[in-house]
Amino acid sequence: MAKKYMAKTADKYVLYQRAVQSAEQDVSFLIDTYKSINGKSPRHLREDFCGTCLMSGHWASLGDDFTTESYDIDPEPLAWGLKNNLKPLGKAGKRVMQYQEDARNPSRRAPDVRCAQNFSYWIFKQRSEMLDYFRRVYADLATDGIFVCDLHGGPESIQELEEETEMDDQSFTYVWDQDAINPITGNARLHIHFRFPDGTEMTDAFTYEWRLWGLPELRDIMLEAGFKSADCYWEDTDEDGESGDGIFTKTELGEACLSYVAYLVATK
Repeated sequence: MAKKYMAKTADKYVLYQRAVQSAEQDVSFLIDTYKSINGKSPRHLREDFCGTCLMSGHWASLGDDFTTESYDIDPEPLAWGLKNNLKPLGKAGKRVMQYQEDARNPSRRAPDVRCAQNFSYWIFKQRSEMLDYFRRVYADLATDGIFVCDLHGGPESIQELEEETEMDDQSFTYVWDQDAINPITGNARLHIHFRFPDGTEMTDAFTYEWRLWGLPELRDIMLEAGFKSADCYWEDTDEDGESGDGIFTKTELGEACLSYVAYLVATK
């Protein structure tokens, strides 16, 4: 039986993790991609803009030698994640080291994999800021380390619109609201809302002030930052050819679709 949610009592972090994140899938992609490049398994992860550390916790749960450093400047999701995601893992949760710090700060230990998920690094609005961030990431990685970030694009990504996604169990509806977009600067104000079967709504549960970056430009900045390569991993489509199937493959040829999500994988 589906859990009954309503705006007054629902936990926005629970809803976000259910609607937006796929920790098991993301970690599998990171490990498989690192293996395909280096022929061995990674052990130490750094997660920038980690929020509630859901992905970091899943990484640490893979084994005693899987460790993470998790960085975020907001104390609220870090505290929530410690209580709800890490402490329930027991010993594994203690292998996740949380740092309430700027994502541009150096790691305590050079990571095999460093990542920035859910477009969070788009908080850097100026090209000089993004270049500085990528340069710091490059200098921070282990010798054979990789940097992975996701992005979205396509014509729909630069339109002011709302996109609704109902959960499979119909317990709530996730709303991605592209509220205001300036095509001259690329700056955008974006919100996440949650709507419930009882007619209530959690409005502006999360709000983002980002710049909308293009895939080719991000690749160029990565290479300028010193990375040897910056490869795109494009999502395949499902059997009906209308939506993504969650499988990302390295390619230089993408489909000119209305909306897409892709990964960039940079190597030293």
